Amino acid sequence: MAYEAQISRTNPAAFLFVVDQSGSMSDKMSSGRSKAEFVADALNRTLMNLITRCTKSEGVRDYFEIGVLGYGGQGVSNGFSGPLGGQVLNPISALEQNPARVEDRKRKMDDGAGGIIETAIKFPVWFDAIASGGTPMREALTRAAEELVTWCDAHPDCYPPTILHVTDGESNDGDPEEIANHLRQIRTNDGEVLILNIHVSSLGNDPIRYPSSDTGLPDAYAKLLFRMSSPLPEHLVRFAQEKGHTVGIESRGFMFNAEAAELVDFFDIGTRASQLR
Repeated sequence: MAYEAQISRTNPAAFLFVVDQSGSMSDKMSSGRSKAEFVADALNRTLMNLITRCTKSEGVRDYFEIGVLGYGGQGVSNGFSGPLGGQVLNPISALEQNPARVEDRKRKMDDGAGGIIETAIKFPVWFDAIASGGTPMREALTRAAEELVTWCDAHPDCYPPTILHVTDGESNDGDPEEIANHLRQIRTNDGEVLILNIHVSSLGNDPIRYPSSDTGLPDAYAKLLFRMSSPLPEHLVRFAQEKGHTVGIESRGFMFNAEAAELVDFFDIGTRASQLR
């Protein structure tokens, strides 16, 4: 296990989000918002944070290439639209320049005197909440594999691509584990593709975070997602520990029964590649 390649504009890293958009993603979470809405907000916020991490005095440096694939009733589609919709993986400077729209939102903040004030913020949106139809997970992961084979061939010495897969239910187009095994055969000289899976739930059950074995997982579906998930590289173990998680070298990039806070955290940990140069 390597995952040590320094990331630069000539040697970028790729992050591909694969997002379940099936009908059950319309179920409400404890906040009263649908799973689809929450995932879209968490993903858009993560994209903002990635842009910030790549911003230097002269502008946004293309340390990362970012893509989103959504899958649901319309099959598998590019999660980006407009100028970003022509290809799956886009340099991060193109994201900074081309949000689908910018919304005015309200945020509650401490007023410094023990009270709370509401302030207006600008919230760029690249990815919209959609929930319809079935769960063609196998097709989505196959599409991801096709994209990443091409990317790794073009970037043989780069940090390996990371797939961040968000789902709330079982695949209905066949066994996705076979495709996950194929994905792990795709690699750069620095290691194989990382597959991180997060299962979002509206049931309020206790989340399971970064398990090191399938003991204690509630059912065959949870165990399947565990097997599909990559062991965390050493630098992600350290970062997860810094955020208060109990993880070790056997821990996998997997959460089950995740609620709102876990999803934002999961995206933050999963997009911490090795050092930016």
